[in-house]
Amino acid sequence: MKTILIYSGGLDSTVLLYKLLGEGQDVTALHFNYGQLHGQAEEACAVWHTAMREVELKYIRLPFIETDFRSALLEGKEDIPDGHYADESMKATVVPFRNGVMLSIAAGYAESVKAQTIAIANHAGDHPIYPDCRTKFIKDMNEAIMEGTDGLVGIASPFCNMNKADIVRLGHELKVPFENTWSCYKGGDLHCGKCGTCVERIEAFKLTGITDDTRYMEN
Repeated sequence: MKTILIYSGGLDSTVLLYKLLGEGQDVTALHFNYGQLHGQAEEACAVWHTAMREVELKYIRLPFIETDFRSALLEGKEDIPDGHYADESMKATVVPFRNGVMLSIAAGYAESVKAQTIAIANHAGDHPIYPDCRTKFIKDMNEAIMEGTDGLVGIASPFCNMNKADIVRLGHELKVPFENTWSCYKGGDLHCGKCGTCVERIEAFKLTGITDDTRYMEN
């Protein structure tokens, strides 16, 4: 099966990449740059993994998000809140309808190259903060994409009911080199260890008992 993966280079989407490849799927990775602060770090990881696994990587630039949308992820690292991923303050990191935009573009690309599936690595930990990661949203987008492509393209969201610890366990089984994935919203050379995504990452490794080789500025 030919699959288009929405691929950031982060932990979740990298585990999904390895899962799809392990299932023998023909994967093309779409990497979106929309002016996110951590874009350079994400891209480096995306390039590394796709080169290692000999996966085609396509770049999609979305400059209109950088210039016209509002989110702490686009403003400056001092605007990124510290604390737990589930904290109310993390709503500042919402990029309006980001997954909707990316899924729509991926649908058009998938239909153009005759791919049957778009894979996305949203997970249960995302649901309280990000409305476009929730199960109902993905289900509704799948229906819209199926309708809009005359039934040719659908969405696969295998992590929708999994938490971060579940994904880390799966990645460990798949021998994913986690140290070459990126989570931190602040960008930079090292994970900050304090923002919501870093805190969630640290907790997931602690819960599983799996060694975390990530380098953090804090912790």
